[in-house]
This record gives sequence, C-alpha cells and structure tokens, in this order.
Amino acid sequence: MKIRIEDAATLGGVPKETRSKHSGFSLWDSYTSRRDHDTMIQILLHEKDPENSKDVDGFNLPTLVYLAREKRPQHRHNFKAGAMNALIRVSSKISNAKVILNVDCDMYSNSSQSVKDALCFFMDEDKGQEIAFVQFPQSFENVTKNDLYGSALKPVIEVELHGADGYGGPLYIGTCCFHRRDALCGKKYNGRFMNNWKSEIEHVMETNLQELEEQSKALACCTYEENTLWGKEMGLRYGCLVEDVITGLSIQSQGWKSVYYNPTRKAFLGLAPTTLLQTLVQHKRWAEGELQILFSNYSPAWCSLTMISVGLRMGYLHYNLWATTCFPTLCYSIIPSLCLLLGIPLFPKIYSPWFIPFAFVILGESIHNLSEFLIIGGTIKGWWNDSRVWLYKGTSSYLFAFIDNVLKFFGLSDSPFIITAKFMDEDVSQRYEKEVMEFGASSPLFTVLATLALFNLFCLLATLKELFLSEGGVRVYEEMLLQVLLCCFLVFINFPIYQGLFLRMDKGSLPTSTAIKSIALALSACVLSKILI
Repeated sequence: MKIRIEDAATLGGVPKETRSKHSGFSLWDSYTSRRDHDTMIQILLHEKDPENSKDVDGFNLPTLVYLAREKRPQHRHNFKAGAMNALIRVSSKISNAKVILNVDCDMYSNSSQSVKDALCFFMDEDKGQEIAFVQFPQSFENVTKNDLYGSALKPVIEVELHGADGYGGPLYIGTCCFHRRDALCGKKYNGRFMNNWKSEIEHVMETNLQELEEQSKALACCTYEENTLWGKEMGLRYGCLVEDVITGLSIQSQGWKSVYYNPTRKAFLGLAPTTLLQTLVQHKRWAEGELQILFSNYSPAWCSLTMISVGLRMGYLHYNLWATTCFPTLCYSIIPSLCLLLGIPLFPKIYSPWFIPFAFVILGESIHNLSEFLIIGGTIKGWWNDSRVWLYKGTSSYLFAFIDNVLKFFGLSDSPFIITAKFMDEDVSQRYEKEVMEFGASSPLFTVLATLALFNLFCLLATLKELFLSEGGVRVYEEMLLQVLLCCFLVFINFPIYQGLFLRMDKGSLPTSTAIKSIALALSACVLSKILI
C-alpha cells in the first residue's frame, strides 16, 4: 500500500493498472463535478474477504471503506459536519464500533498508544461511563523553532485546555478526538449509563460485501437527513462555522463529560498554516463561529445549560468573545499613538507617584506572559512572534469576524466556510523555514495591518522630531514617556510589515497596491487628526 501511494504521488495520479482493480475509479470517471454526483462507496478491506485483507505477515487488517457521499447543487452538504455525519451513519451499518476516532485529512497518528490511552478513560470503572469524548491536542510537525505564526497555540494547548479539563472537560476542537458513538449520536447521559462494548453487527456477517455497499448508499444520500434530527440533536451540529465546538458544547449540555489528555509523545501530528494570510483567515473563521455560538441556542452566557459548570461556561465564553476583543486591541493600537501625535498625555508624569502603578502593570503583565510562555516550552523570540500574531489577529481577523456577524444578523452577508489550504509551493516553504513572514497576496486584512503599522510609525517619527528638534522635547519626555515607549513597541513589533512594504523584493512581500492604499490611509489619518482635533 505504501508503494502504491508513493507511486501515485510521484506520477501525479493513480496508474491505470490500479484504477482497473477498483470500481470506484470508473464511477468517478462518469461525473464531471465533485459537487454533483451519486453516493460512491467501496469496502476495500473487510474480514469477510480474508484473502485481500491480510498484511504481509498474515494478520487481518482493519476494515477500510472508501465513501464519497452524494452531492447535488440544490442540497446543502454542510461541509465537514455533513461529511462526518454521513461517515457516522455508514460506519454504523458496517462496523458499528462504539468508539470513533476523528482526525483531519492533513493529520496522522504519531503514537499507536493513543488508542489505549483513550480506552483507559472510556473503560474506567468509576467515571468511564460519563465520558463522551477524549480530546488530544492538535500538534504540528512543521512549526518553526520560534513558531513564526503562533500556530502551536501554546497557551491554549498547554494551559487553557488543561484548566477546562478540571471543570468537566475541554471543548471538542474538530480533530484528534476519540468519541463515544452513543454520545455523538444524541444519547443523553442520565447517570445510569452502562458501558456496553459489543458492536452488535451479527447482520453484517450474514450479508455479502456487495449487498452491504448497496444498503449503505442510502445512508449517505443528500436527502437522508430531511425531517430528521441529524445536524440538530444527532451527529455534528449544523449552522455554525465552528461545528466542532458547538457539537462538543451540546454533548456536554446533555450531561456528558470530556477528557483532555496531552501525553509527552504527541498522539497526532499535522501541518500548520505557512503564510500569514492562512493564519489570519483561519482565526477569522474561528472567531466568527465562536461569536455565532454566543447568540445560539447553546450560548454559555444565558442558555439553561444546567449540566455545565460555571467554570466551564466561563472557559467557553473566553473563546466566544474572541471577536469582541478587536475593540480593546484597536484602542491599544491607535489611541496612545494618536494622542502622542496630538500632544495629549494619557499617563502621569514620570516624576509623579502615580507613574509607578502604570509602569508596574505594563511591566508585570509583560513579565507574566513571557514567564508563562517560557515555562510551557516556548522561546523568547517565540513569545515575541506570538505577541505579534495576537496583535494582528485582534486588529484584523477578529475585526472582520465581528463585522461579518453583524452583517449576517441584518441579512447582508452569508459567512462562507473557507477551507484552510493544505499545500504550499517551494518558495513559500523556504521562506517559512527561514522564519520570513509571508504576505504575497492582496487582502483587506493586510491593508488594515499595514495602515495601522504605518500610522504608528508616522506618529513616532513626528514625536521624535519634536523631542530632538524642538523646544517641547522636555515636555514630551516628562509627560508622555510611557506613550513613546508603547508607540516604539508597536513599531518594533510591526517590523516585518515595514520589510514587506519597503525592503523586500521577493514574492512574499506586500503587493504594491496594498502599500499605496496603506500609505494613503495612514497619512490621511495623521493629517486629518491634526486638522480636526
């Protein structure tokens, strides 16, 4: 199998000899669109076909099934959630295993021990019967030494999810998760649930594989879920950009608990985004979906989720309110620099006793964040990169996520489900490995970031001019030292943007159109501020 996969990857397609052995290929040849086709299912490995289901040592291989659910342009297919639900139904017909492992297409198992670890939680004599899913962390093998885009999400993976585990379990993050089939299919936990690990598939052994394939097709047709509870109370829930999180929340609201397990050897590994745009778009979708949950029937803020502890509600709200943090982040990025430009002091003079509390808070918060990041295995440069990405997400991804939610509320926009890119070209890969930030494309997200970066730079340059070349330099030093330092921090952290605008000539730099728009907007903001205020 490994050789066949490598050959297909080298050739850029499946050889004719291999295609002739599987009827599924001929079925695909009869369709011209991936979005308009019948259900295609083929059982490739099964114990009912022992001759073709053994490895080189003669041992039985696990059941392997290929499924492409039916899709029609006139029917919503609900993306990943719809695909998962079709797989759940078809697998119930073929194996009906009590535990389901869910991983993304760009992730793989890095430790076979993870199956045993998950089963230990499910089969625990004291609390195993109340566990709905065991969540492993989403880890990546291509994260750079200093985590250029903060893709590892170290504070979330190493701190926050462990905290949620103490309040009834973490949220379901959509991958690297072992599910109890009963809980995923809508069964409520009433405190008297008993573990039953028998799959009850006697009927499968009495049916040949061709008949089993035909019977399973109906479960994956595009009209099967009409007038049913699928997508509402069964399977993954629909209607939200983060269908995984709202599914885990709804399961926990039915009395189930979850477990977070983060072993030393990472159970699963995948590929992290390798460009800034991929990272920002991904976080925009997450923040937009989390805000949708806040106003849904499962909102931790006001819905009657009596089975969920107050601590876990607060944990969910922390993520549900991601999009709203754009406002304090924008204030942090704009107001101190704007007031610096206009000569308006925001903090006490450096000789005033009231200067000490402000300085203490700023230094204390920075030292706390840095020390926490180092304790969980990060580096100083990694913390700096993480701080930069936090700023970029807050002023672009979360801002657009909030705006899109408002537009959707008024019926002016429909949030699309944007799939994260799973590939990259050689040039992008080389720049990523060297930890050179990748821009390359034109996007409103980049226009906002570049405008804010240039605005802070212009404000700092104007202040330095006054500080060194005018008589008001002493006043600037005494009254606005903290503002100058804060503006300097914002300029230094935005250095990759200045490189992308003015210094780099490769394909990963910011487009000229973005540079022109950003310079014009930043200069206009500075001039208008001077004139109007």
